[in-house]
Amino acid sequence: MAVRSGSGARAAGPGGTTSRSRTVRWLAPVVLVPAAVLIGAGAAATTAGLAGDDGRAVVVRTPDGEVVARVPLTGDRFAVSYRNSVYTTLAEERYRVLPDGRFELVELAADQVAVLEEYYAVPGAPRPAPPGDRRHHVAEPDPARPAVFDVLNIAATDLGERTLHTLGTDPVPIWRLLTREDPTVLLEIER
Repeated sequence: MAVRSGSGARAAGPGGTTSRSRTVRWLAPVVLVPAAVLIGAGAAATTAGLAGDDGRAVVVRTPDGEVVARVPLTGDRFAVSYRNSVYTTLAEERYRVLPDGRFELVELAADQVAVLEEYYAVPGAPRPAPPGDRRHHVAEPDPARPAVFDVLNIAATDLGERTLHTLGTDPVPIWRLLTREDPTVLLEIER
């Protein structure tokens, strides 16, 4: 490239700067500084959002105590969906958090009625899920066998695709977060 003497332009090369380089030098602080501020604000918001309205969160840990996920709990409900290994279809266990921090199974949901009738052996007839539900059918668990937990021990395998659902957050694919051979995880409510 030829540069006319006195034009004010500098040639690229040792000691020279092209107009593109000058633009990049000028653009970097204008773009990168606000981006860093936004990332910092996002991190602060994420840290502040580690617990729900009243400070509760669903925590997923490995048996040795490593936290795999901590998800804010808005309200008193959360769910764990999975792929049923017998029927190879999606099912979901839905829980209500009790005032003492334990949680109780309050509803079962599945894409196939057979999962509810045969696998879970619910005492009542499954019914169609309401519009907008993640699953096609719902049923109440057997009231003669209440399921109340301090800690829920589950296997988060690739086959089962265990996923945590809480109101106002994206689904958390627990099975993808594990980096160890043992698929065992423990779910509990943290204040």
